[in-house]
Amino acid sequence: MQSSQRLTFEGAQLNVIDEGNPQAKPVLLWHGAACNLNMWSHVIAQLDQQFRFIRFDIRGVGRSLPASGTDQYSFYQYAKDANYILDRLNITRCHIWSMAWGSRAALAFCSLYPDRVLSAAFFDASIDTADVEAQKRGHLQALKQQDATGIERFERPDDWNLHHDKKTMQQAMTAAAAFDLSTAASTLELPTLVATGDCDPNLVSSRKLANLIAGATLEVMKNVGHGSVLQRPDLAARLFCDFQSSFNSYP
Repeated sequence: MQSSQRLTFEGAQLNVIDEGNPQAKPVLLWHGAACNLNMWSHVIAQLDQQFRFIRFDIRGVGRSLPASGTDQYSFYQYAKDANYILDRLNITRCHIWSMAWGSRAALAFCSLYPDRVLSAAFFDASIDTADVEAQKRGHLQALKQQDATGIERFERPDDWNLHHDKKTMQQAMTAAAAFDLSTAASTLELPTLVATGDCDPNLVSSRKLANLIAGATLEVMKNVGHGSVLQRPDLAARLFCDFQSSFNSYP
């Protein structure tokens, strides 16, 4: 099953794909910074019979068109957008899977709409100021270590970082600065996986996040840098499946 939709909500046109097994657990996917919903393509290709995946482009990013004005670029708005998408797809509650910047947005959604969330998997998460240059260095270091251990590199999915408008994409990414992620994390009461590579500088902040969420599990991915779902979709998929198998949940 796969259906693509453009949903109009509060002035924006949201690009949404609903795919996988319609009878399986619904999983809402949040993309990383400067990425679009295509970043999940390799993972979905592995797991589309085990889950129902809903992926979308944040307003102003990828193929989603923003409303007029700049005050729409906030985690509050993105959470409202995601809530609307779930309503339109008749999904009462879902599991969350996110990467990097998307883990910030997903964390905000979980705190604002806790009744809609069954579990959360935050990959490459940071609740502090991100060090982009350190992320790039760690990414390269991880690739060298993977080469040294004979791990085959994965090609990036087609069109994983294409955007209708680069300017609005950059504006959309500024939303993280205006949301208290630490307080949001401390309110969560749900099964939570925090997974980050040992070469990703976000690991320091991911440890903090895992300590703030009651009962959260931290997984450190060996020889993995920032952008883990893109760099090691095989490992990311395995960790997510193991996490989902660790507790009983709907459906």
